[in-house]
Amino acid sequence: MSRIEELQTFIASERELLLRHPLYERISTVEDLQAFTEGHVYAVWDFMSLLKALQVQLTCTSVPWFASSMPNTRYLINEIVLAEESDLYIDGRRLSHFEMYLDAMSVMGANTNAIEDFIQQAKASSDIHEVIQKASLDQRVKDFLIFTFSVIQTGKAHQIAAAFTFGREDLIPDMFTSILKELQAKSSAVDMSKFIYYFQRHIELDGDEHGPLAMQMITELAGDDEQKWQEMQDVALQALQVRSKLWDAIADHIA
Repeated sequence: MSRIEELQTFIASERELLLRHPLYERISTVEDLQAFTEGHVYAVWDFMSLLKALQVQLTCTSVPWFASSMPNTRYLINEIVLAEESDLYIDGRRLSHFEMYLDAMSVMGANTNAIEDFIQQAKASSDIHEVIQKASLDQRVKDFLIFTFSVIQTGKAHQIAAAFTFGREDLIPDMFTSILKELQAKSSAVDMSKFIYYFQRHIELDGDEHGPLAMQMITELAGDDEQKWQEMQDVALQALQVRSKLWDAIADHIA
């Protein structure tokens, strides 16, 4: 068994709990879906901070430029940044996936005021942890965000990569798209085409391109270093646990 397989086996039960989380069964109306997006949007946003932290760690983002030491991982990060920060939207515009999500929320009638206010507060502050603590959010949402930025602040690329690879958007199962299409069929007055496009695009990128490349990154960053593999295993498990609590918070909000 490879080290990647060992890590995946270690987190398998926690990951399976997330894929079978009762949250999905609670989404039966457009209002439920709106409530889902109003909590999930924070995970869409902070994902980009994980990605940009990896770009800082694994590519050269300073002047003068020097080639980073891992060309394959450098390619992976730049490839993902290109897709996540400036992908082709359903209407032909180039947008980040976060901007796509906000637009889809607005079209669907979800409330974007809280996340937009949070972003403005984060832009105006030099302390993201203080912004999170002061925000009017469920504590479980705050804990999710705090975990993300605590991992980033370690400055350890392998730990950031573990949170990025094992704790993020591939945790939304394919069946979620079916739920969206069923809701669209029931509520023709609400346009969910942009939201469906967002999730189909994520599934396509994660499964066909980014997922396999991320596994290569994990292997390259850890190498034969036993301590790094152990730290990645711990971070991956914690990432899944805080994600589960985030799902609990959203499920409670829907209920």
